[in-house]
Amino acid sequence: MSHRYLTDLDKDSPEFYFKALQYGNYLWKNGHAGRAILATTRALYADIQTDDAILEQWPLPYAALKWIVAHHHSDDFPGNPRISFQHQATRLRGERRELRRARAWATWALIRRARPSLPGDAQDPVEEPSHEDIEAGLATLGHPGEAQLWITVKGR
Repeated sequence: MSHRYLTDLDKDSPEFYFKALQYGNYLWKNGHAGRAILATTRALYADIQTDDAILEQWPLPYAALKWIVAHHHSDDFPGNPRISFQHQATRLRGERRELRRARAWATWALIRRARPSLPGDAQDPVEEPSHEDIEAGLATLGHPGEAQLWITVKGR
């Protein structure tokens, strides 16, 4: 399995979403935590309709992203995921930017909880949102129930 697994698919299709999750799992099982996070994040940012059947079996991958970070053998990632999601939250552009930013902050908060030892970006200080702000963003911009899904994952 390689990145080509996703290449010819519509990036906003249920098939892409599912295959991105599969690819992330494959990468994790083969010892590539950083790349697994990237692939799984592609699923998180896919434009899947709220009523799509795929979400019933495979909900938005907040739990998977938190799990990967929590279960990686050390703080040594190929790229600090805490900083990566902070940068995504503050720099994303394009379509659905606000929703993707809300999801990036939500994932950033999960990473902070799963791996509090990961440092933030001292070179790029930003005003970090509260958990209440993140919840409100997901409730406003996300799928119905997305904020509650995030709260459930966060609490684990």
